[in-house]
Amino acid sequence: MKIRFMGAARTVTGSCFILEAGGHRFAIDCGLHQGNAEIDKRNWDVDIYDPAGIEFMLITHAHMDHSGLLPRLVQKGFKGKVYMTPPTQDLLRIMLMDSAHIQETEAQWKSRKQLRHGEVDTTPLYTQKDAQASFPLFETVAYSAPFTPFPGLRITFRDAGHILGASILELAVAEDGATSRIVFSGDLGRPAQLLMKDPTEIVEADFLFMESTYGNRNHRDENDSLDELAEAVAYSYGKGEKVIIPAFAVERTQEMIYSLHMLAKDGRLPADMPVFVDSPLAIQATEIFRNRKDYFDRETKLLLANGEDPLTLPQLSYTPSTQESMEINKVKGPAVVISASGMANAGRIKHHLRHNLWREGASVVFVGFQAQGTTGRKIVDGAKKVRLFNEEVAVKAKIFTINGFSAHAGQSQLLDWLCNFRTKGLQVFLIHGEYGAQQELAGLIEDRFGLSVSIPDYLEEMTLEGGREPARVEYPEKAAPRIDWEFLIADMENRFAQLRERQGQVEAKGWVEQTELRDRVLDVNRNIAGIISEL
Repeated sequence: MKIRFMGAARTVTGSCFILEAGGHRFAIDCGLHQGNAEIDKRNWDVDIYDPAGIEFMLITHAHMDHSGLLPRLVQKGFKGKVYMTPPTQDLLRIMLMDSAHIQETEAQWKSRKQLRHGEVDTTPLYTQKDAQASFPLFETVAYSAPFTPFPGLRITFRDAGHILGASILELAVAEDGATSRIVFSGDLGRPAQLLMKDPTEIVEADFLFMESTYGNRNHRDENDSLDELAEAVAYSYGKGEKVIIPAFAVERTQEMIYSLHMLAKDGRLPADMPVFVDSPLAIQATEIFRNRKDYFDRETKLLLANGEDPLTLPQLSYTPSTQESMEINKVKGPAVVISASGMANAGRIKHHLRHNLWREGASVVFVGFQAQGTTGRKIVDGAKKVRLFNEEVAVKAKIFTINGFSAHAGQSQLLDWLCNFRTKGLQVFLIHGEYGAQQELAGLIEDRFGLSVSIPDYLEEMTLEGGREPARVEYPEKAAPRIDWEFLIADMENRFAQLRERQGQVEAKGWVEQTELRDRVLDVNRNIAGIISEL
């Protein structure tokens, strides 16, 4: 069997693994690459996926870093079935339309800017029409119900405990008279996570592809996380300012409502402090959660049976329209605002950060993973200023990072889940994690279990055969093309030298023109100073 790593290899986003077995070719996940502009470029180059040559897909869950590239591949020729659980189908129908709307809106904005500069306009990565074209391909599969898409391959979806409908995939592949058992963890949830059941324990596999998002850290327990959230609420309530919570629309927003419900029960959320859920997608997702209560954990079902609804609050308001969203910024006094996106790189959350990040009494509470290159990551890493809507905004608000709300297992929880496997000679491949975190986790696995651990790179190809080390083909020049910093810096120095030579021409211009040129040079200066301060 062969596998190629199209994403989530030494990084967190862009999950997609293309497998070849028994003369068939299929994919597990099809996620958007998210991060800086260079990483985003990977979303456009889908010819390397050979979309028309993929027979079918298996989607582990509805987060966009696992499913958001599907309309692009459909646009480029993919026509096969897409297997997923029923809740994943419900969520994907709204999330792909939302993603397509964002792609269209951003393309329109860029086009207006480029046309003003006399440049060609921008086309979106995909459109809402492309997203809708994906829906007829969907086919739902229940947990623990094996199916056979072709002779020699048996697939079973198991509950991953990550978000509603999230799955671990068990594959049994028969080739050349032998059967290999392959497990893809998907994104593993935390044990005792609000709303969700614990991840299913798997005991047998020859090859395990395991996520490693938090391979280098553990989470605080639920009570500590609630205490920290209460601290943010108390801080900004006392200052008369807002608590801004960037949250993924699916699962994290619902968990935050649940958590605020618990604080209200404890008297730690003031009754006169309004709570806004400002994300049309999160509002739709919350309704899907309400309609899929049979997937909730035992504790949540007991609350509901006793007449208590943890997904509501007396002071909770939903703001689906743009006008209602804008009105939030006119609200005087303290409030809690939950908005998407969770990494603060798109959506309404950017507006709320622009209005509140510079306020010393405000709080910004990060409750999920922040990928490299995102606005959220820059803030978490201590940036003094961040760029929002082409404007430098000072970071004066109090920043809270509460990993205990993560829907991903922490380091010790990943190791505990791995401990369930009983197969001798299990080979482990770490995916969906940053390289440093993966190296730390790999060392712990090797020391504790004595297992072979590999960390695949982007676009790497492997041939898997039971009892043997995988044959690997790497493409380092494609995975991480070398950046010629010496040339870039020398070129920049040359440009400054040319400007110095023309200083007399600058000084000969009128005063107004000089001030405009000065401001442009100051912008360049500030950008360089910002880079230096981050090193």
